[in-house]
Amino acid sequence: MLKRLLLPALSLLLVSENASAQTPVWSTDIAPILFNNCASCHRPTGIAPFGLLTYQDAVNRASQIYAAVSSRYMPPWPPDPKFSRLAHERLLSTSDIKKIQDWVSGGKPQGDPNLAPPPPSFNADGDLPGTPDMVTRIPTFTSTATTGDVYQCFVVPSGLSADQYISAFEAIPGNREIVHHVLVYADTTGACAALDAQTPNDPGYVSFGGVGSNDAILIGGWVPGTQPLQMPDSFGIRVPKNADIVIQIHYPQGSAGKVDSTKIKFYFSQMPANDIRPVRIDAVLNHQGVYCTLMPGGSLNIPANQTKTYMEVSNISQLVGDISLLGIAPHMHLIGRSINAYGVKNCDTLKLIDIPAWDFSWQGFYLFRKLIKVPAGTTLYSEAFYDNTTGNPLNPNNPPQLVTAGEETTDEMMLTFFIWAFYEPGDENKFIDPSTPVELGISEQADYAVQELFAPYPNPSVNRLYVKYYLQVPAEVTISITDMQGKMVKELAKGQHVTQGYHAEPYDVSGIPAGLYLLQMRTPDKVFTEKISIQH
Repeated sequence: MLKRLLLPALSLLLVSENASAQTPVWSTDIAPILFNNCASCHRPTGIAPFGLLTYQDAVNRASQIYAAVSSRYMPPWPPDPKFSRLAHERLLSTSDIKKIQDWVSGGKPQGDPNLAPPPPSFNADGDLPGTPDMVTRIPTFTSTATTGDVYQCFVVPSGLSADQYISAFEAIPGNREIVHHVLVYADTTGACAALDAQTPNDPGYVSFGGVGSNDAILIGGWVPGTQPLQMPDSFGIRVPKNADIVIQIHYPQGSAGKVDSTKIKFYFSQMPANDIRPVRIDAVLNHQGVYCTLMPGGSLNIPANQTKTYMEVSNISQLVGDISLLGIAPHMHLIGRSINAYGVKNCDTLKLIDIPAWDFSWQGFYLFRKLIKVPAGTTLYSEAFYDNTTGNPLNPNNPPQLVTAGEETTDEMMLTFFIWAFYEPGDENKFIDPSTPVELGISEQADYAVQELFAPYPNPSVNRLYVKYYLQVPAEVTISITDMQGKMVKELAKGQHVTQGYHAEPYDVSGIPAGLYLLQMRTPDKVFTEKISIQH
């Protein structure tokens, strides 16, 4: 009798456990993903506009999280991982993305809050342990960025009596809400100090692009979400004695009135100078033509209402010899839409980096997982695409105007900085990031057996957009367009009863401003997202 009573109870328990297992819960499935991949920006005093440290935070932003991770808009990682795998990638695996999608679609269950990992704690004084050898802090500065971005340069004497080599470097923003990125230079010419002296009553001076001296040496950079720059053993970036440290900080539009006091922490190598392998950061591929040919035309020139593709070619490795590449940093402005860099020798291609959707707001210094040997005689290439039409939502001019090379925001550049050292045997086996890269996978495309949202047509769209999808059974369908942050722009269909089968429905998008958006389709079971571009 007892056995007969226990069997149904056991069956109910197993059914309950299996149903629970099918829907991820915040405490054990979602919180670890958000804490590991999002919290560094999505936290109090972080650069993101909202926090993601609690269950309620995640519930409140569930639709935005779903849309952002489904389109891979977040976490921000512009390089294409299918072209090359880089160190410290901010990427979610397809399995993590599916967990988030299933959690949102499944009602956003919390699970047992006692099983959740503790929220991450962040050291306001940085991530690197130990005592730095030198700390450089800017004067307290109140941002002046009202209607446009400001690039403010601050000059601080290093006071170094001898050359030093940076083994690790970290920027600590004084106000994470307004510090977009930081570039750090060493200047021994006094030119930057002279520029600073021209405005004695104001901290620093404004300079977009460089710091106003072609002789200043770039020694490091920081963008939100990046790891502190750490050199492999025996490598170091040289800081000359008596150099001025020049710190250029990007303060975004709308930050005026907010105060910053960013500082830089330097950790110097303790090895004898003769044993340290110097690392340089140089714009090996550049539009200025120094050991590099720009085609076509030899100079950047993008007429109004036109698109243009340029290629840079450099054979500098024939002069320098074998080098070891530690990292790479492409740079463009607002007209630029994509850029890559690679090398070719004896028909072998060395893939370095590809950024298919350039975003001026998310540029950085990218390190390789392992040092890459670039053999002497390797021809280096970069290809870049520029869009100077109204179809480019970031075009600073309306109507479009001629854009040429220059330092201003409205000018253009085509640079690729190489972080490199002279090669020694075995360098190609040295790891910078030994962790296992996340699996990428390819999103499954339904073979008309389940619900599915297909790529809309045309994309980019001008006035009419066809939304194509398949339903296995009749369902209530809501279709909307949101901005890239998940804010509603236009609802195309709300709770519309749609029959089973394939559908290709036209919708009017003529009233939506040109730009990048997310197309979202909701049914009672799922939420689907596709990235779209609207041009007029």
